[in-house]
Amino acid sequence: MKRMCVFCASSKGAQPTYVSRAAELGRLLAGQGYELVYGGGNIGLMGVIADACLAAGGRVIGVIPKALMDKELGHTGIQDLRIVDSMHTRKALMAELSDGFIALPGGFGTLEEFAEILTWGQLGIHRKPCGLLNVAGFYDHLLKFLDHAVAEKLLKAKHRALIVEDQSPATLLEKMARTHPTLEEKWIDRGQT
Repeated sequence: MKRMCVFCASSKGAQPTYVSRAAELGRLLAGQGYELVYGGGNIGLMGVIADACLAAGGRVIGVIPKALMDKELGHTGIQDLRIVDSMHTRKALMAELSDGFIALPGGFGTLEEFAEILTWGQLGIHRKPCGLLNVAGFYDHLLKFLDHAVAEKLLKAKHRALIVEDQSPATLLEKMARTHPTLEEKWIDRGQT
């Protein structure tokens, strides 16, 4: 893996640990030779991770829709800021540029971006590792929901296993480096009525 895409919030959240872990991940990515691919913002956890990666000597690629750039939310201090026409184009380009994906704490946008990339993995559109940085148990309820979906036979256990999870940025990166997703047919009961 050479480039890691990080989905995260445009706010800093209620807990200081969200900020400290985002900064830690940014420094680790730079230190381990990864390029950071992210949403291009200069605010919230997005700004924190980009600034930390830059300060540690890393390379940062931001992808931001023109509508958000026009609101002066784009990070003009990064090496490569790509302005695109829509959120759809943004997600497609971020996926194309990246070798793996990590979600930090976030809201609707973070969840939607991570869910779409998981769906693409489930469908075999990519075979790239997907990780949750579960800072302070932020994603515990989501993981329980997914376990419930498996128990209810609405999600295959092998697809649930597409998510690599840890609270430590360093451990998460180690786990993801050892992860090689395989293709598993999505349909649980294909052919049944």
